Amino acid sequence: MTIPRWYTGLRIALANVGRALRAVIGAPDYDLYVAHTRSAHPGRDVIGRGEFERRRLDDRYSRPGARCC
Repeated sequence: MTIPRWYTGLRIALANVGRALRAVIGAPDYDLYVAHTRSAHPGRDVIGRGEFERRRLDDRYSRPGARCC
């Protein structure tokens, strides 16, 4: 059974919309991090999703003047 072309295009479009929305709200993109780390830094270990998110939040909220409130 083959997957219809429109379905594949829809999946790609929805994935792109999801990635854009996460970027707008500042949510970290773990899959993008993993792809980058494996291609650009092949000898480096990839951290787990939980550790990645914790580090991103720490980085986001630990900089003085980075928040509006």
